[in-house]
Amino acid sequence: MTTVIVKRYSLAFKQAVVREYEAGESLTSLSHKYGITGKTTLKKWVEQFGRYGTRHKLMVIQKPEEQNRIRELEQRITDLEKALAQVTLDKLMLTATLEVVERDYHIKVKKTHERPSSTQPANKSRRSQ
Repeated sequence: MTTVIVKRYSLAFKQAVVREYEAGESLTSLSHKYGITGKTTLKKWVEQFGRYGTRHKLMVIQKPEEQNRIRELEQRITDLEKALAQVTLDKLMLTATLEVVERDYHIKVKKTHERPSSTQPANKSRRSQ
């Protein structure tokens, strides 16, 4: 049977750690310094006992036009993802159909494009000077 260690911290300890955070220490360095393993423990303490909360809150300020533009772009991304999925399915369907035709009817349907190899000289006319 394994024993689970449950750590309980005093109010004074929590407040002291929060004061260090407010003095400029990072949450990571404080968790290493005091052996606090919970990922959100220190954040909760700072929110609960700190004067200003954590330093890393994200606040996005946008004009209504910017919000509308973002919604439009997100909708466009969604539409393009749907269109790409449809084109991918269409391509798979056509490829499978071609394979069936070639196999069942012994007809070579796929075109092979011959590309000039890099060893063949290019046919460019140049004037000699």
